[in-house]
This record gives sequence, C-alpha cells and structure tokens, in this order.
Amino acid sequence: MAAPAPRRPLVPIPVTDVKDPAYYHKVVDCQWACPAHTDVPQYIRLIGQGRYGDAYLLNRASNVFPGILGRTCDRPCEPACRRGRVDGNAVAICRLKRVAADLRGEVGEGLPRAAEQKNGKRIACIGAGPASLTVANDLMPIGYEVTIFERQSLPGGLMRTNIPGFRLPAKVLDEEVGVILDMGVDIRYGTEISSMRELLQLGYDAVFVGSGAPRGKELELPGRHDEVGETHIHIGIDWLESIAFEHVTKVGRRVLIIGVGNTAMDCCRSSRRLGGEEIRVMARRPRQFFKASPWELEDAEEEGVEIVVNHAPRRFLVEDGRLVGMEFERVEWDEGAVHSKVLETVRIECDDVILAIGQENAFPWIERDLPMEFSSPQLARVDSVTMESTIKGVFFGGDAAFGAKNIIWAVEHGHQAAISIHNHCQGVAVEERPEQSMTMTSRKMGLTQWSYHNDYNPYGRQEVGRVDLKERFERLNLEVELGFGPGETAREVQRCLNCDIQTHFQAPLCIECDACIDICPVRCLSIVPTDWSSEEELRGRLNAPAPKLDQAIYVSEALPQTGRAMVKDENLCVHCGLCAERCPTAAWDMARFELSIPYAGRPAGPG
Repeated sequence: MAAPAPRRPLVPIPVTDVKDPAYYHKVVDCQWACPAHTDVPQYIRLIGQGRYGDAYLLNRASNVFPGILGRTCDRPCEPACRRGRVDGNAVAICRLKRVAADLRGEVGEGLPRAAEQKNGKRIACIGAGPASLTVANDLMPIGYEVTIFERQSLPGGLMRTNIPGFRLPAKVLDEEVGVILDMGVDIRYGTEISSMRELLQLGYDAVFVGSGAPRGKELELPGRHDEVGETHIHIGIDWLESIAFEHVTKVGRRVLIIGVGNTAMDCCRSSRRLGGEEIRVMARRPRQFFKASPWELEDAEEEGVEIVVNHAPRRFLVEDGRLVGMEFERVEWDEGAVHSKVLETVRIECDDVILAIGQENAFPWIERDLPMEFSSPQLARVDSVTMESTIKGVFFGGDAAFGAKNIIWAVEHGHQAAISIHNHCQGVAVEERPEQSMTMTSRKMGLTQWSYHNDYNPYGRQEVGRVDLKERFERLNLEVELGFGPGETAREVQRCLNCDIQTHFQAPLCIECDACIDICPVRCLSIVPTDWSSEEELRGRLNAPAPKLDQAIYVSEALPQTGRAMVKDENLCVHCGLCAERCPTAAWDMARFELSIPYAGRPAGPG
C-alpha cells in the first residue's frame, strides 16, 4: 500500500494591522497615488457642500499650489481612482481642484504666516521653482530666514517659463507664488549661482538646490549645424521660455515638433498661436508609447495638430543656408516597439523644427572637486528620502534631484527636504523622519443611516467647457479650459466613491451569519479557514479571486464562532456600506480614515 502523500505545511494568514496608517492610506487609492498625499475624497466632499475655501486650504496644506495644479498637474491620482474600475472613467479630480481654487473666496486667515520670532537660521535656495517655493512655504512659518536666488526676473521656475499662458494664466501663478514670497522671503532676481563653493562660503546653515532640469536634449543629426543666418531649429524648453518672456512672437507656417511628451504638446499648441498652419508632431513609436498625457494629445489634435507616428528623424535638410525640411525613416515596429525595420525614407518640408525630446540637468557651477558625489554626469547623488546630497547640509529637490518629473513631485521633494533642513539645523539626524498618524471616525447615525452620501451615482465623467477654437488663437495667453460650472461640479462630486470611508471590522462581534457576504454587490468578502500554504493560494480561494497583488487583502483576527477569518479584497470594495447596514451585530462599521501628515517642525496630529 502506497504511503500517503505528505501533508502540505500550513502557514497562518497574518492578521492585518489596521492601526498602521499605511494600510488604510493605501486603500484610498487617489491619495496614495498622489506624491504629496492630498486628501482627495475630503476636499471633494467639501466642494459638494459649497465649502470652496475649506477645500482650497485642505488642498494647499499638502500640494501648496491648488490653482496651478488644478490646471497643470499630471494627475497620478486619476489612473488610480477606484471609480475607473467601476465605469472606466476616473473622477475628474484635477478639475475639481481647480473649482476649489477658482471659487475659494477670502482665505487669508488660513494661509501660512512667517514666524514673528526668527530662529537665527538662514537657508539658501537656488531657483524659484515649485520645490524651492515649497521649502520656503514650510520653513518661514517656523522661524527660518529663506533667501532664493533666481536667474530670471520673475518667480515660478519652469511653471512660468515652460507652461504656456493658455494652460496656466500668469495671474493664477502670481497669486499662489505671492502667498509664499509675501511671508518675507528674500528673493534675488537676476542672480545666477555660478559656484557652489562660493555659495557654501557665505555661511548659510543649509542650501537647497531646486534649479530644475534646465537643459533640453539635442538631436545631433546631419545638417543640425549647417544652417547660417537666423536659426530655425529650436530647443523646446528654451523656445517656450523665449515665448514666455516675449522674445519670440512668431513661427514659420510649417512646423515640425520632434518628441511626444507634454513639452512637445505645449510647443505644437504654441506654434499654432504664433502663426503656424501646418503643424506636425513627429513620433518614432506608436501612440501607446507616448509620454504625453492623453488629454494633452486630445487638446493638440482638437487644435489641428497632426500627430505622425513611426517616423524616425534621419537628417535636417538645409539648402542655401536655409532649413527646408527633414528626412525621416518610416518604420514598422514589433509588438513591444523594441525592434523596428525601415520601410522607406520620406522628406517632409518645414520652416521650423522644435526639438522636444527630453530634458536633463546641467550643473557646471558645482565644482567637481567638492565632496559631492554624482550618480551620473548630470545628477548629484541624492538620498530619495532625506533629499540630502553627499555634502551635509546641501539638499536637492524637484527636477534637480532625479531628473525631469512634474510639479507635484517637486512639491513633495520640497516638503521632505524642509523636514531634513529643519533636522539638520536643530542637530537631529536627517534620517529621523516624523511618523504619520491617523484618526478613524464612525460615520454611523443610525442602524442604516450614515453621515455621508453612499448611493452609487450613475453620472458619467463631466466634460469641461473650452473657449471656441477660432477665439483661442486670437490671443496667445487666452486660457482655453473654462473649468466646471455649477452643474458639472455638482454631478462630478457625486461620482466619488468615498474611498476614505473605510469598512472597519471588529471580529469579536461577528456571529458568522454571512449577511454581509450575501449583500455585497462586488463579492469582495469571504470567510475562510485561517491556514493556507501561501497568500497566493488564499487569494485564489476567495469568493472572487484577488490577483491584483499591489492592493492588499484585509484579514481579520480569528472569529469567535469557528476560528475562521473574515477576508476582504480591498481592490474590489466600492465602499458602499451595505455590509455595515446589513450586519445585525455592528461588527462592520463605516469609519472615516484621516491621514495626518507631518511637515517641518509640525508633527502629525489630528486634522
């Protein structure tokens, strides 16, 4: 008789620690995805209540620039939005942020103020972009004196020089930057730092480098340097800067933009406004590999820009000292767009070419004999948590730290650098980070009544109004998007699923009646034995398999009746509250999770 097969080893399922703020934070997908961790569901509720000023101030506590980001953010929150898993369209979080900014009214009492008593510490910031401004925003209220060195005549960094006025009006930029500068920041315009060594000798207690990634990448092809006389080949970010400061006021009739990122979209749309008629964006790969945000591509095409895929630039065509076109290889890619084959060579005529193929750092002013290590020729070695370089007291943030990203990342870098600067100046190790905290508040008003709206609303994502096509080309800096009106705002806020209202479970109260499992509309709940060979096996044995490993599953402590566990797939749950309404013992509750985030000199506490 054959011996029985050996019994598989059983591994207890680890009980979920819901006292760790990171657990419920990760369930609030939009807030978790936001680099600055803005409390998205709460500010959407405040907008729904008409409390625009409160929504603006809640935004500003973390992202610092609600009006700017409500127009220009790359929106990492929206792909994460749980609503997208329900009907395919995320809540228009970014545009609702703009609603709060545009309708905020008087909020002066809630804005930060410089400390009356200074602490004697002086901080130097290089560049007046979003990262440096965030450092000043966080340090001025706790007694620091901040000096910003800015080579331009106006503040804002790449927010001003690389984002056209038809997307970000100067008035919005000036207002939000002004709040920070008006705290008494010593900003020195027209001052370009040419030596890190000399700056360090000025006796500042810390230095923050927020100078961005100011150099556009070149395209070294035959013909690039053949042209004589007036140049018609431009570096994208330099060209946009020249438009911002009114050094460039026109462009040729036929324009080619090389590159498919957001800068390329700003270049092609700017070309349209400067007189360009035949404007083509030339892409080496298929559309699904573009770096530009989908909405940026849609706006460009709406304005008559042609996007040409699978064309690899080969050379610039210069005849008699004049740019007349470019030569491209028309290619065909394999499925992953890794390997290509050339189908033919084509000539496309043009009057101007704008190169928007990326940005890189340039630190010629940092002497290489300083004890600052570089991870590449263009990037200093920077700790991704503390933002400190290998020189103690010298910190980096924004594009200057890790290369080109976006505004919201620059803001978060600024917050973290400010914490490190404060630690450094107070004699505390920069690695010592203040911890986040949380509060959980029941939303229960009665057995089946809640202090929040939890009905599913079938509205589709709302469309935003835009200026008429003909009118938008009559003025260079006329803002195209009009923002949501009252109707669109009311409908859009109701699409939020309130993911911060958590299903909070108390195992000792459960009688395992299965009422919650029966009523759950998405089958996210299961009651299972408490030992399996692996989490992977557990995920496959739930009422609905849970293959999305980057989203946690909740596992309760042992239930009192049978010793089994309640398991919930956080990826499927839509926070409808039906389990809590149906539960006869109140083992399930709906409780609002509020994350408290620490900032420099301000530990996390109840919101």
